[in-house]
Amino acid sequence: MVEPGERGATRIADRVVAKIASQAAREALRVDAGAAAADVADGADVAGVVDTADADIADAANVGLTGLAAARPHAVAVVRGDVARVRVAVELGYPSDIGAHCGAVRRYVIERVGELTGMEVPEVVVTVERLHVPQWEHPERRVRRGRDRVR
Repeated sequence: MVEPGERGATRIADRVVAKIASQAAREALRVDAGAAAADVADGADVAGVVDTADADIADAANVGLTGLAAARPHAVAVVRGDVARVRVAVELGYPSDIGAHCGAVRRYVIERVGELTGMEVPEVVVTVERLHVPQWEHPERRVRRGRDRVR
């Protein structure tokens, strides 16, 4: 009889690790955007009055959860043995702390991929593909006939 340790190995495909990383990045952005909106709302409420500029900032923090930004981040993974290297492309709201969002995505992807696959993840490269401006995401608020488009 063949010993259990010598029967074979489990290999997790690159595309599976990429899907896990993509979902983890999306979860990280949801948590990060929710925390940013809560921080803005906590600081903006003075005697029961919320400043409209602060409300716009809170909306900007949540832009990552609406419209096109709700699309899953794109990820690519390369697996060699028990090591996975990951690249993730995300879309963020503007204005926002891009470095903080990217750091949160990087940490969460490392944690979740490692947790779910048992692999070491020494490298996660996060690329910001697009920034979403709240006025552009909510045309019902302000109509500008194409003058706001970035070319």
